[in-house]
Amino acid sequence: MQIPETDTRAQDQDLGEHQPPCVLVFNANDPSGAGGLSADITAMASVGAHALPVLTGAYARDTATTFDHFPLDEEAVAEQARALLEDVQVQTIKVGFAGTPENLSTIAEIASDYAETPLIAYMPNLSWWNEVQIDLYQDAFAELLLPQTTILVGNHSTLSRWLLPDWENDKPPSARDIARAAGEHGSAYVLVTGIPVIDPSNPAEQQIDNVLASPESVLGSLKFERFEAAFIGAGDTLSAALTALLASGNDLDEAFTEALAYLDQALDAGFRPGMGMVIPERMFWAQGDVDVSEIGMEDEEHPDDTLDLPPHSTRH
Repeated sequence: MQIPETDTRAQDQDLGEHQPPCVLVFNANDPSGAGGLSADITAMASVGAHALPVLTGAYARDTATTFDHFPLDEEAVAEQARALLEDVQVQTIKVGFAGTPENLSTIAEIASDYAETPLIAYMPNLSWWNEVQIDLYQDAFAELLLPQTTILVGNHSTLSRWLLPDWENDKPPSARDIARAAGEHGSAYVLVTGIPVIDPSNPAEQQIDNVLASPESVLGSLKFERFEAAFIGAGDTLSAALTALLASGNDLDEAFTEALAYLDQALDAGFRPGMGMVIPERMFWAQGDVDVSEIGMEDEEHPDDTLDLPPHSTRH
């Protein structure tokens, strides 16, 4: 049977007005579903963006331990990304775990060709790896990817050990200290998570601070009560939500606040599918009476002091 031709121009225009923003995501597969591409896809969908996942490798991992990682070669990573970029317009790029220095080089080269597209990079905890691999990976990250990075996201402990290895002050480095160190490599902003805060008047009630900073100043800070449970996948979830909210047109300060609020609710609804750590419930809004009217929504009016998101550098 012959199918009649249809003029789809009006349909395409209508779809274009309502389709979600697209985010290019580089990350490894995590079979536990705690982090990696699973976290990216579900978190981005939850806040209203469409993930374009580029596989960089696969973890051998459960909810308690990362045993190994099996990377794809750089040609496979490049072919996946280039095929998408020639077809789809992306609003933001997120980089999770790339697996090898060679893959980082490939991703940095691709990012330099799209310098106007904001790039959010997440540095995970790599303590499961051996020291030689960690050093090679982080050195390549600093040299090749940080010059392309608009916002670097990571835990305070992880970023401090990486960017300030010779820190000698008795007081731990601040988020602004970390931002200065990242800025020396070209990163415009850092989002530093997991900073312990203890109220001297009530030491039993610990809080966790999360700070958005540039080399010049602290731009935002949000504190949450410390959860008793140990989580896995929180960093990927937060960085994915932040990237998606920026892709949706939110200003940086709004995206920072909403991404952390989203993570807090995902952690509060977290569950333990195995014998290891708790996984964020990124689809918490589908489980019950949760008000998600503010999650992923762009305000019609913005305050005058909103933060501009600069394009990343092209010093690769």
